[in-house]
Amino acid sequence: MVDSGAQTGDGLAQDFVRFAVESGVLRFGEFKTKAGRLSPYFFNAGLFDDGSKLGRLAEFYAKALLASGIEFDMVFGPAYKGIPLAATVAVELARRGRNVPFAYNRKEAKDHGEGGTLVGAPLKGRVLVIDDVMSAGTAARESIALIRAAGATPHAVAIALDRQEKATENGQDVAHSAVQYVRRQLGLQVCAIATLADLLQYLSLSGGTDMAAHRDRVLAYRQRYGVEEG
Repeated sequence: MVDSGAQTGDGLAQDFVRFAVESGVLRFGEFKTKAGRLSPYFFNAGLFDDGSKLGRLAEFYAKALLASGIEFDMVFGPAYKGIPLAATVAVELARRGRNVPFAYNRKEAKDHGEGGTLVGAPLKGRVLVIDDVMSAGTAARESIALIRAAGATPHAVAIALDRQEKATENGQDVAHSAVQYVRRQLGLQVCAIATLADLLQYLSLSGGTDMAAHRDRVLAYRQRYGVEEG
């Protein structure tokens, strides 16, 4: 399996974290997660909200994917955030000489026109799912079911940030992260542009009292909710 951060290189990951912070997509403070935790940082890919930011984001995805060595035959964007991500990454991959088909799904089936829940190229071969983050692996399981039902092979997932923290099941913390679950239990490769470890490195290298304070809070959060790597 391809590990989430090892194939991208520290330079790419650090550039991405810096870009996310400067774009206001990665913020520091106190934020409640879906699991009910109070997180000292929040990553909202929906704030890559103009052409320049989205194009730059697609560059990071494409570079990370091409460096990862993960092989795939097409890309799939799960509704809704995954749709613009997969579309722009497909464009960027083509610009870099790797032209692949692209598809996405609707939340509700369409009963006129082409109908159905799938839009774009037919799902076939090894499919790469592109999303922003992975909280519990639920979205990945839904995408896997759609892809398999179409007769294709769910092969890998690309995300922007791996939070490297414990997932929850039935309201309880478990020892693995959502990314680890997708790799180990679902058998998919995972490529993340950056990880929580990369964020901590960025905060350590940035200097200044504010960044030091953010680093201390993020480190404490990781010590409480982080997972063992590997």
